Amino acid sequence: MTKVALRAGSTEEFRELRSPYGGEVIAEVEQADAALVDRVLARQTALFADRAQRLPHHERAAILRRAARLAESRLEDLALQVAREGGKPLTDARAEVARGVNGLELAAEEGIRIAGHEVPMRGTAAAAGRLAFTTREPRGLVAAVSAFNHPFNLVVHQVAPAVAAGCPVTIKPASATPLSCHALVDLLLEAGLPEDWAVVLPMPGRVAESLVTDPRIAFFSFIGSGEVGWGLRRKVADGVRCAMEHGGAAPLIVDEGADLEALVPKIVKGGYYHAGQVCVSVQRVFALRSVADELVERVRAEVAGLVTGDPTEAATQVGPLIEQGEADRVHEWVQEAVAAGARLVEGGQPMDNQCYAPTLLVDAPADTKVRTMEVFGPVMNISSVDTLDAAIAAANDVPFSFQASICTADVNRAMYAATRIDANAVMINDHTAFRVDWMPFGGRKVSGLGLGGIPHTLEEMTAEKLIVLPAP
Repeated sequence: MTKVALRAGSTEEFRELRSPYGGEVIAEVEQADAALVDRVLARQTALFADRAQRLPHHERAAILRRAARLAESRLEDLALQVAREGGKPLTDARAEVARGVNGLELAAEEGIRIAGHEVPMRGTAAAAGRLAFTTREPRGLVAAVSAFNHPFNLVVHQVAPAVAAGCPVTIKPASATPLSCHALVDLLLEAGLPEDWAVVLPMPGRVAESLVTDPRIAFFSFIGSGEVGWGLRRKVADGVRCAMEHGGAAPLIVDEGADLEALVPKIVKGGYYHAGQVCVSVQRVFALRSVADELVERVRAEVAGLVTGDPTEAATQVGPLIEQGEADRVHEWVQEAVAAGARLVEGGQPMDNQCYAPTLLVDAPADTKVRTMEVFGPVMNISSVDTLDAAIAAANDVPFSFQASICTADVNRAMYAATRIDANAVMINDHTAFRVDWMPFGGRKVSGLGLGGIPHTLEEMTAEKLIVLPAP
């Protein structure tokens, strides 16, 4: 069993970390307290104030590139760690770490490219004889709170832009998955990042609140539940910029004439990837009646063939839920839907080791939890609708607004739906969980605030400064 100590200072308070599959203790992780948080922020404040200690852009980029090469050389070990601590199937964990490698490279390139612009001064006599332009500067200290479901790549999305921007960052990893966060920051330090520019502090929630509400923080990055995130945002100090990524209940519309043979494997992957523990997982499918029966049968056949079990086994496609309580909650929601009239066509039962059988429901009533809330489990519901407008109305009938999909053979109907679905991003003929790490990614309404994606996060972590000077 591994004992993971804090680099930033010792508290000698350790928390057992258990694997979600099997429950064995895989590590003891030292926990920060409020006094250590205060000492770290004091050191980072002094570090940021001393311009002589700031790294130039090209050195930050070189560190990020070296960290990417180190991560690439240890990809298999990092992926196995993701699978063991988070329960993500090994095949998907490998893909996550590979994305993290790309994210480090992307942050290096974007950190060099980010720039201001010339401000035209030709419009009035008062402006004449001046040259004006903007530059971009790091905002200051970053506090980042991360989530368990992508324990390596999500941390890359929060830490790598901070490094590229020149902002000291303190990150609280998810309590269930701190090892991948430690591993990433260790890679950055090995690659040459000086101590205190990136600090990992696992900590209980009450201590995390003292971090994110500290007035020395300039930027707060949060990935996790809306209840926690919005609650913390209400308590941050005046002037703190925030980026918040919460959950969703992603809708996918299947129109008449959609290519079901090509579409169904994508739907199933988008719905059951990481046991549905993805904020943009396919959850609510609205199918036109002419295709609904065939869609249900094709999806059912695919779901029945999914391999559920040990995430460290190469053949596993669906792993455990992160906690037993989550598996119990998912089962309660499925039972509620069935009792209310939903048809259970596949799954619907708990399994050993915190797993839940991949589940397909049909026509769950509109007021059930699987239709109105984020399941965050391996459950999908397919509902029949009469018209495309009815599908759009049903898709929009929740407080969430994140990613969505419209699947159709008609480009005009695709664009009609895409412009009317309430979402920050709409995929056409693909599942709702598609993402690459340079695209804008974020939710509207209760689903979030601001935009993720490495270039967008880097821009948010820097501030534009206007400089005006006389010019002949």
